[in-house]
Amino acid sequence: MFNRSTLALGGAALCGALLVSGCANQMSQRSEHEERVERKLLAHSLQIDVGEPKVLELPQRRVRIHEQKTFEVTEFDVTRLYERYTPYQGWRKVYEMPLGAMALLAGVGANVANIFALGHLPDSITHGWIKDGLDGVNPFMNVESGGRAQQNLTAVEEVQRDKRMEYSSLPWSERPVEVLTGKQSSELTTDRQGVLRLNLLDSPFAEQDLSRIGKLEIRVEDAQGEVHSDSSLTLSSTLRGKLLEAHDLIYNDLEGDDVNQWVHRVKRLSQLGLEEEASELEQSLIELTRNDPELQREFLKTLTRKAGRLVADPGAN
Repeated sequence: MFNRSTLALGGAALCGALLVSGCANQMSQRSEHEERVERKLLAHSLQIDVGEPKVLELPQRRVRIHEQKTFEVTEFDVTRLYERYTPYQGWRKVYEMPLGAMALLAGVGANVANIFALGHLPDSITHGWIKDGLDGVNPFMNVESGGRAQQNLTAVEEVQRDKRMEYSSLPWSERPVEVLTGKQSSELTTDRQGVLRLNLLDSPFAEQDLSRIGKLEIRVEDAQGEVHSDSSLTLSSTLRGKLLEAHDLIYNDLEGDDVNQWVHRVKRLSQLGLEEEASELEQSLIELTRNDPELQREFLKTLTRKAGRLVADPGAN
């Protein structure tokens, strides 16, 4: 048989184990609410608008590129439920037990007083004090404490609120575009509005012989290589015949020519039907002669007399 001291030791150990492994104090459940939006990509495409006509008669063209997407948008109301509890800490019973006894007595007194108060005392006194008192005197449970509370996620509830389709069309802003002229490939970049400014008299086309190129191929592709689009512009035979002469008129050395040769260049570009290029060369020559007013006036008079072009005198203002 076990002797008395062994039984006492075992009982103390059992009580100690119970104190250490006491129960958590369950608290009221807490919930969180939020809205969640789910966007599912249904369609993705790149649109190239090369403009009209499809046959290039002039060396410049603006090509507009847009990225279009279709989404299925679903909205949810999400509720997360949490189980809250006060974890058990045995050492707290040192002060919780005497305080619990006091709270228990106060709660009993409050319930008696509530009879005479016709039930007008708040539940936090009549019921709350008794609950705290019972938890306090219970050696295996701590008093409920919001400051020490912990929580576990117990459930997530999702309720669909809305489902709709959304469409977006954004400019292919400052993105690369591949332009093929025969077997040669050039990479250009759109501006912030998604516009690619093609100019066959400018680099990189100015260095190429386009007289035998009948078509420009335009290609765009997203960064992941999953979506791409192709389009083309046909170069008219008339335009191809003008490009080489027009290039020489624009880019050959200007400072080595006299006023009559300058006027000839502007007039000839206009005769070729390249009015935009003629105006640009005209403005470049006006800027070139800015520091020589006499030469500038001679150029403007000759331009009006021989080319029939009306240009405002920049010195008049």
